[in-house]
Amino acid sequence: MTDRPASWRMPTPKQMEKLAAEAARRPAPPAPAPDAPLPAEYWESVLKDPRADAADAQMRQRRLSEIRRHVLRVACRRCERIVEIQTADAVRLYGRDAIWKDVAQRLLDNTCRQRTGRHEEDGCWPAFEAP
Repeated sequence: MTDRPASWRMPTPKQMEKLAAEAARRPAPPAPAPDAPLPAEYWESVLKDPRADAADAQMRQRRLSEIRRHVLRVACRRCERIVEIQTADAVRLYGRDAIWKDVAQRLLDNTCRQRTGRHEEDGCWPAFEAP
């Protein structure tokens, strides 16, 4: 630890004037209009984001009999616990017509350790993962 005063980090008034003059000389990039279309780079980055994968969102709504994966995995966003179950075991326990999202929530809730006593806060928050 040093004995320097906190002011050593602040620029001097002369340095601040110089920085302000440089900023005033630089032209500001034009701001897009509120109703202007978004640039293509923006949409490209949005679509490349793994969270935008529509196939993953559709898999949550599938029935267990429609899923071709051997192992199903769901994680909790609160306690970071991961639960895996074989698809055949899930079908045997919950039935062929059960929705994977509901089965995953039930699997997490059966062993949840985040109990507060309030219905709104209890339980795990599922994050569906590909094994």
